[in-house]
Amino acid sequence: MEYLTYQKRYSPHTIGAYRNDLNSFGDFLETEFEISNLDQVKRRQVSSFIAHLIEHGLSPRSVNRKISAIQSLFNYFIRKNELAINPANNVQRPKVGSSLPAFVREESIAELFEETDFEDSYAGSRDRMILLVFYSCGLRRDELINLKIEDVNHFDCTIKVFGKRNKERIVPITRELLRDLNLYINIRASLNSNFSYLFLTETSKKLYPSLVYKIVKKYLSLVSTMEKRSPHVLRHSFATHLLNEGANLQSIKELLGHSSLSATQVYTHTSLDKLKDVYRKSHPRNKK
Repeated sequence: MEYLTYQKRYSPHTIGAYRNDLNSFGDFLETEFEISNLDQVKRRQVSSFIAHLIEHGLSPRSVNRKISAIQSLFNYFIRKNELAINPANNVQRPKVGSSLPAFVREESIAELFEETDFEDSYAGSRDRMILLVFYSCGLRRDELINLKIEDVNHFDCTIKVFGKRNKERIVPITRELLRDLNLYINIRASLNSNFSYLFLTETSKKLYPSLVYKIVKKYLSLVSTMEKRSPHVLRHSFATHLLNEGANLQSIKELLGHSSLSATQVYTHTSLDKLKDVYRKSHPRNKK
């Protein structure tokens, strides 16, 4: 069962996806260990291949993809009863760092709401209100789409939100946001819609995800050159700016509707630059 002949016998679909990864593994085995037969491969050869990839600057994500390809290759021959063990199982994988959430700078947010011209129409009023609610409440896109007029509590200054798995949470809002919501609701009444959803299309239908994405991208493009300009970016901005202003993680967790604090802790990384700036300006040894 020579390694060089595996392509003729292995699943064509999987080979198509993993061909380059498996070829590089085969070349390494032959060059470094003079191995061309898969039943000669031990765990140490697989680990050596991983170390070789890391030394040559391959990203952890790419290394892990190659490991998955190798594991799949051996599993295939184990299912065929041509190999007994998979030497690629339980090898140590490089850790893939989680990507930090993108967020809009506070100056850009101020420009968005204070300097951007919104159309003098229902659509213009709706679009501005959508952006305000995203940024002021940290909602997910589906949460915003499913908001209803009755979810706005005018007495308590709160909004009732139904998150993942229909989990309910109460999000406080400012008097200013409540005032803007009331102005919007009065304009919305001109649609004479039977729907109770807070935000509607111009034809009085429920909003749909791609339209919300399009609205957010359109207006964020006016104030930011960042690559990501999605509703979730405004959610990230909400959390990051709260943390920068001193809010504690537990409170932010409740406002975002996270099930665990670990999901919220990613925002501590986005505030690192803010902390560095405070340190540079405030530490006595840095003033000399």
